[in-house]
Amino acid sequence: MNVLLTGGTGLVGTRLAAVLTAAGHNVALLSCTLVPDSPYHTFQWSPAAGIIDLAAVPFADAVVNLAGANVAEGNWTAARKQELLTSRVDGLHLLHRELSKPGHRVRAVVSASAIGFYGSTGDALVTEETRPVGHDLLADLTRDWEQAAAPLAALGLRVVVPRIGVVLSTAGGALPAMAGPVKRGFGAPLGSGQQWVSWIHLDDLCRLLLAMLTDDAWQSAYNAVAPCPVTNAAFTTALAEVLHRPLLPSRIPAFILQLAMGEQSELVLTGKRVSAAKALAQGFVFAYPGLREALQAFYAPRSPRTRRSLSP
Repeated sequence: MNVLLTGGTGLVGTRLAAVLTAAGHNVALLSCTLVPDSPYHTFQWSPAAGIIDLAAVPFADAVVNLAGANVAEGNWTAARKQELLTSRVDGLHLLHRELSKPGHRVRAVVSASAIGFYGSTGDALVTEETRPVGHDLLADLTRDWEQAAAPLAALGLRVVVPRIGVVLSTAGGALPAMAGPVKRGFGAPLGSGQQWVSWIHLDDLCRLLLAMLTDDAWQSAYNAVAPCPVTNAAFTTALAEVLHRPLLPSRIPAFILQLAMGEQSELVLTGKRVSAAKALAQGFVFAYPGLREALQAFYAPRSPRTRRSLSP
């Protein structure tokens, strides 16, 4: 299968491209800039300008759309908030325009979303059928993201929307930011510590995306999270134990994080308790269903002879 991948130079995209290639698929990137020494052919596009290499979509049998500016980077100024939105929806509008044209072979689109979609749900266990609650930046951003992908289904395409949780990887994302203070002996739960962390190991996420891409049984939205969400306090404790480091005796107060991070403090002070039941019912088997084994895979890796297979 020829797979056209947007967001292919990010944390998830980089690993996904390797997983797809190892599974025997041909990967090409769709990017705003050419990547020097990339092992993948790169088609260029400019979603803001509505410009795309005319050979990009005809190359593909399927599209994986991961494009979107990182919500954790940069201050949430009005300009940055607009960038977070346009970096997600402009590309989908451009893909819709091109996929509306005859002469391509694309039959499936996997278009990323995030669990922020659900809004403020407290301790309730969230499923794909849960009605979104309230409005905040992440909720509104993610709902607009999904709304931009929805018209693709009207073209007769199989559209799958993974609502991605906190992706665990030592190559970037939340885990290095959480592990750094713990390694230095300054680790502590954040705020109340009771906010839920619905996480997924990067390799499990890429295997899940591969299944969504290649199996026609996958349709519509799925929570892309491991089966065992934990509270921030439990996550911090498990991380400290795996790293063999002590934690501070008290939590880091919410007001300190709010002063330091402003509106972005919602990234660490709020959470979602999200169910993986729908993906499990579809037959997906997680290599890392529990947090401790996921953390140990990064910080206390086993010998190659005993590591789990990462085949789909």
